[in-house]
Amino acid sequence: MTMDSVGGRRYLMCRPTYFAVSYKINPWMDPTAPYDTALAIEQWTRLRETFLELGHTVEEIDPLPGLPDMVFAANGATVVDGTVLAVQFRDPERADEGPAYRSWFERAGYAVHEAKFVNEGEGDLMLAGDVVLAGTGFRTTHAAHARAQEVLGRPVITLQLVDPRFYHLDTALCVLSGSDGTGPAKIAYLPEAFSPGSQAVLRLLFPDAVIASVADAEVLGLNAVSDGTTVVLASQAVELAAALRERGYRTIGVDMSELRKAGGGAKCCTLELRPGGGTS
Repeated sequence: MTMDSVGGRRYLMCRPTYFAVSYKINPWMDPTAPYDTALAIEQWTRLRETFLELGHTVEEIDPLPGLPDMVFAANGATVVDGTVLAVQFRDPERADEGPAYRSWFERAGYAVHEAKFVNEGEGDLMLAGDVVLAGTGFRTTHAAHARAQEVLGRPVITLQLVDPRFYHLDTALCVLSGSDGTGPAKIAYLPEAFSPGSQAVLRLLFPDAVIASVADAEVLGLNAVSDGTTVVLASQAVELAAALRERGYRTIGVDMSELRKAGGGAKCCTLELRPGGGTS
């Protein structure tokens, strides 16, 4: 099988210094349940170390008090060919994250374009080879898909999400190969998370996709990070990991269970900085 080049990816992450589950904006969150900030930091640190051990570069943005979800860096922007599409969050609890991430990119010398419509970054806009797979239904608006196409210069494929547990595309679909915009794209996904029409589109575009089980999706196994050769995913997603290994991928399991209490996993914590400008 064709794989992306090994190593050399560049990621942006945010330490969960102020991690908390103090409000509810998705089905995973329960503000009445206990959470452990120290454990969230420990799990995030292990994820970061995993990327470094794989030969990737990790940039960091400073966390800000009062923004417990800022750890989910994937929602901070979409970066393609060094061009940045800024974000606009649906929920007021996360609104201040957008300017914080935009400021980081501007200081780093990237060309940053205004969101104009609600879009939550790589949570719903995922580069897959030559195209952007774009989720809608819960967070990112359909109008944002057209904006993404104009700014990023890649064809955008709209996918309708229908299960509130999988409110962002990156909880229901993982780009296994081609997430850097090169080579043929391969994916894994949960069909039940999508409308019938979107399922048909995914079958047409990716007939050889890895199909995940509901059980693995429920532990956010699809919220994974792949460099084309190695897939870093929730350690609890055992069946998905086995299916990926059968396809020739190496898998590394990471425990993100504390961060999952806020609805995030490995991918949510990881924003890919694709080269073409800025610090890339």
